[in-house]
Order: sequence, then C-alpha cells, then structure tokens
Amino acid sequence: MGGRVARTTRTWLAVLGLAAGVSLLLPAAPAAAHNSLTGSDPANGARVAAAPKRIELRFLATPKESGTTVTVTGPDNVVAAGGPPAFSGKRVSVPFKPAAAGLYIVAYQLASDDGHPIKGEIRFTLTTGTPAETPSTSASAPPTTVTPPTSAAPSPASPTPAAAGGDDDGDDDGGTGWLWAAGTVVLLAALGGGLLLRRRAARR
Repeated sequence: MGGRVARTTRTWLAVLGLAAGVSLLLPAAPAAAHNSLTGSDPANGARVAAAPKRIELRFLATPKESGTTVTVTGPDNVVAAGGPPAFSGKRVSVPFKPAAAGLYIVAYQLASDDGHPIKGEIRFTLTTGTPAETPSTSASAPPTTVTPPTSAAPSPASPTPAAAGGDDDGDDDGGTGWLWAAGTVVLLAALGGGLLLRRRAARR
C-alpha cells in the first residue's frame, strides 16, 4: 500500500514538474519571436554638437536583412540617410548625411518570425548644422568696368606742313641763288668778251 502511494506521489510530482517547465517555456517563445531595440548611437533623446558619420541601432536578436528598413529624416523632412543600412550581427548602421541643425528621426522596421513587423524610432537633436558653401571669388566679384578718361593728355606738337615746307623752301632758295649768281657771272663774262672783241675790231 505504501509503495503504491509513493509511486502515485512521484508520478504527480513528475507531471507538475513538466507542467511548470512548459509554463516557463511558453512565454519565452513569443519573446524570441519578437525582436526589440536595446540601444542606439546617438541615444534616443540625445543632443549632439558634432554630427556622427553613421547612426547605429542595436537589437535583441540578429535582424534579417531582407525585412529590415531604416530611414533618417531631418528638419523639413529632409532625407538624411547617406546610403543603405549595413548589417553586423545584431547591429544595423546607416551613413548619416547631416543638414541643418534640428530634430532628426530614425525610423526602423524589422521582420519577425511570426510575420508581424516590428516598428520603432529614435530621436536626437543636432545642435550645429553644416556650414554653407563659400562662393568662389570669380563668381562673387563684380564685373570690372573701364571708365574712359575725361580729357586726354596733349600730345607733342608735330611739325606742321608749313614749317616743314619752310625748310624745303630755304634749301630751294639757296640753290636758286647760286644759279642766279652763276648765270650773272656767265652773262658778265659774255658781255666783257663781246666788248673786248668790238674794241679789237675797231682798232683794225
């Protein structure tokens, strides 16, 4: 009789132990099926002065690349993701392309084993924006205008035709004077010779 009670007690203890184990395993199944965010860089709600090169999300389980999407939007809904997400174990990172200072929202969506998508977001504030591009000197310089002088400097006086002609006339007058002198000498010589011939003829 005692042995039968002992066997019955052991049987019930085994059933209760099995039931307790099953009850512990059942809540773990949905938890494993649903992934969740465990941390990020920048952290949710952070205020950063220097823009990070990339935004990193850390999850409880390894996310599937096929069903994972990450978007980053900045002020005025400007897209601030510089490329597709990169996967490394339980970490997912996205290149960050900062714009103006302000609030940035990182939204993610994961695919779970039970088919239900897991969605969430983190928010951080960038306190300093990217500097504006400096315009080039050639583009900003005003066009140069050349103003003509109001009065031209007097040029050196060139010899007038009259003055030049005066020099030529002086040379011509000199040449003409010599011709007249020579002609006069010849004429006087001819007259003298004629008078001499007349005197000789008269003496004969």
